[in-house]
Amino acid sequence: MKNSLYVIYAIVLAAISIYTREIVTFIMLGFILLTLNNILKILVKF
Repeated sequence: MKNSLYVIYAIVLAAISIYTREIVTFIMLGFILLTLNNILKILVKF
């Protein structure tokens, strides 16, 4: 369920970035979201 939500967020961000021609911003936001997701998974384990 959560993975499908992340896919939807990524598609929305991709559509907005293509529309505004900010592809680099999309890539940077993707890295930030992946990093925050990994931090959350580690914190939940503790």
